[in-house]
Amino acid sequence: MSSAAPPNHAAPIDARPVVDRGAVVAELQRLLRADQVVTDAAALAEYAHDDAEWAPFELPLAVVLAEHEGDVAAVVRLAAASGARVVPRGGGTGLSGGANAVADGIVLSLERMTRIVEIDAAERFAVAEAGVINDTLRQAVAEQGLWYPPDPASYRISTIGGNAATNAGGICCVKYGVTRDYVLGLRVVLADGEIVDLGRRTAKGVTGFDLTALMVGSEGTLGIITQVTVKLLPLAGREERAVVGAFGSLIAAGEAVSAISASGIVPSALEILDRTCIEAVDAWQSLGLPHGVDTLLLAKVDEVAALGERHAASVADLMTGAGALSVEQAADADEVDRLFVARRLAYPALERLGPVLTEDICVPRGAVPEMLARIQSAAAEFDVVIANIAHAGDGNLHPLIIAPEGDDAAKARAKLAFDRIVDECRALGGTVTGEHGVGLLKLPGARAELGDRVIAMHAAIKQALDPKGTLNPGKAF
Repeated sequence: MSSAAPPNHAAPIDARPVVDRGAVVAELQRLLRADQVVTDAAALAEYAHDDAEWAPFELPLAVVLAEHEGDVAAVVRLAAASGARVVPRGGGTGLSGGANAVADGIVLSLERMTRIVEIDAAERFAVAEAGVINDTLRQAVAEQGLWYPPDPASYRISTIGGNAATNAGGICCVKYGVTRDYVLGLRVVLADGEIVDLGRRTAKGVTGFDLTALMVGSEGTLGIITQVTVKLLPLAGREERAVVGAFGSLIAAGEAVSAISASGIVPSALEILDRTCIEAVDAWQSLGLPHGVDTLLLAKVDEVAALGERHAASVADLMTGAGALSVEQAADADEVDRLFVARRLAYPALERLGPVLTEDICVPRGAVPEMLARIQSAAAEFDVVIANIAHAGDGNLHPLIIAPEGDDAAKARAKLAFDRIVDECRALGGTVTGEHGVGLLKLPGARAELGDRVIAMHAAIKQALDPKGTLNPGKAF
């Protein structure tokens, strides 16, 4: 699949110089070792796109495997001088096309930048290069009694730099927040190749504009993140308990979500899996999940001792009151993990059924039941299969639209359903992306949500930091 990305807002397409592609590749090979510059066709195809099945992409001029920030700066300087573009890439796990290659583009992978530079247990922060895997950092800080909470479903394969670039969320973000809430500082390569340090290491600090927060979630359009400083929490003091309710309908599970949210209890996780997800995961992994139920609602609470027991019991009662067919509780760590492993495996299990068009909408918590009903209506209207997984506790829903391989008519209907769901989300006061980023897939929805004046503000910031349109053009807004 190949299609030019939308033109960059900061540099009109007709104003760009003609790129001497051969000269750019030759200069990359001069600047870097041979094994860092990849040009063979198979590798270019592999690195040309992220995990967003239907987002457009081009084959890059080359893939650069950076090993330190000097490599990143050298590539950006070359691109700025030659008119080439640079698309930064972490683990390639994105679901919106944010890491997809563009015309005259160099894909700059930071996957080899894997040093954990520092862990300061006393001050509770860690410094990691952009290519460090989320779970690797989590395990390293856990050895010192600390915890890094953001846990996207891809935590075993996604990178800290990519998490920061997209402001990734995760299962526990309903209580503990998203990546931006933990980023204290960044080292960033700007569009002219200069390296800057943003943010702080202290618990507080308000010097200047919050450029760190601006960079988090900017999807590589304003600078390339090479190093991240994150704050950490104590690992002790959490006792996880799981509560799983089986429901006869998706809407009933949504009503339980609203009831739990209204109760004042803040679960550390509150996730929905519908029948399609349950059956796909069990067919793949044989986990012994309950069959014959329409929806599972998975909750965790992590308060200690008697308070945790009371909260778990209250959540179970609220599920029962909302019509749960059965409710199961677990406090043993292995059993808690077993009950939640299906949620982690849902997306790859569904990919086995065919290409998946992934939604990432977020609505007010009280609107979750209505939004789930509207998703079901869209599935019926456009005759498509939509599986539902959701971080339901914060209203972040992931309807996954599945089209059989090679069925162009089903694919067209899936796109119509995708657009309808985005419109319905906005109508309910929601936002078109909760954690995956705008990338390419959500550009129309983002423009409708933001409006012309706010888009112009985005363009002005882009123009100020990247006047030549070198960095990840056409993405994010």
